[in-house]
Amino acid sequence: MIIYRERLWPTAWLYLSTALTIPASILVFMPINIIAGYITAAILYGGIVLFLLASAPTIEVDETELRAGKARLPIATIGTVLTFDGAEATLERGQRLDARAWLLIRGWVSAVAKLEILDESDPTPYWLLSSRTPELLSEAIVKAKLRTPNK
Repeated sequence: MIIYRERLWPTAWLYLSTALTIPASILVFMPINIIAGYITAAILYGGIVLFLLASAPTIEVDETELRAGKARLPIATIGTVLTFDGAEATLERGQRLDARAWLLIRGWVSAVAKLEILDESDPTPYWLLSSRTPELLSEAIVKAKLRTPNK
């Protein structure tokens, strides 16, 4: 049973900024053929939108594991979960970042959750995940630990 699920969809400004490929494509192809410019613009922008939608990762928590994109982490190996927003989140993604940490961060999501890894054989000290609702993610992990014995 899924306790928490979040999809890190791109924000509206990202779609608007990538729409600049439309006039750029038209301008490039205008001397050759204006129709080719419009067709190229539509194909390029459509491809960008499809790529943004298809590459949006999902974060899920169930009773046994956390899935972030294609990565999986057993709930039993998660220790303390800290949440950060604003300037603190920027520091966690930058100056305070450990090079050994596993990351699933997106520039359009400002808040992050930092999950301590308890497995001593794992060289990764923590996972850092972008999340629009890091508090709910933290609560879901706590719920999963309570639902599963010995976690």
